[in-house]
Amino acid sequence: MATPAPLRWDRQIQRRLERGEESALGELYDQFAPLVHGLAQRVLNDTHAAEQVTRDVFAHVWEHPDEFDPACGSMRSWIGTLTHRRAVERLRGAQGEGDEPQPDSRPIEPACLEEEVVAQATAAHVQSVVASLPQALQEVLLLTCLGGRTYQQAAQELGVGAATAKHRMRLGLQLLAAALSTGSAP
Repeated sequence: MATPAPLRWDRQIQRRLERGEESALGELYDQFAPLVHGLAQRVLNDTHAAEQVTRDVFAHVWEHPDEFDPACGSMRSWIGTLTHRRAVERLRGAQGEGDEPQPDSRPIEPACLEEEVVAQATAAHVQSVVASLPQALQEVLLLTCLGGRTYQQAAQELGVGAATAKHRMRLGLQLLAAALSTGSAP
């Protein structure tokens, strides 16, 4: 469902949630439940766990609508971030249940160090690939993927049409995915 003025809608729904309007939660659920469930499902690969994360996310939004800050991004990006965080926390908790307990319950140091090195190397590779893309594609990717904006908002900020911004975003993501899968820059 496309919203003509997403930022205004985000602020209005936040105010309604703060007033305790259950219909606002219903609208928000209708708008974002597929996103939340889909993201949780991708992270967890477990339908039951994804359903629980979906309930947890919307319960959190209902109980803490004041945590949403429109200056930091859209309602969609805030809810997406909450979902990802909850799903990863749940995944880490589930992985920890079957492991041998460690004396101080911290991860084994070499695995932690290895994960950190891999994460830093991946981030550096992504940055170099994005830097090698044409500037028009970089701008849209930075606004949407890192800035939490929709392609419509990015289009407005860049002064281009929504279809152009969407095309640039799609092309940029395709080039990024291709470069990451082959290990080279586009």
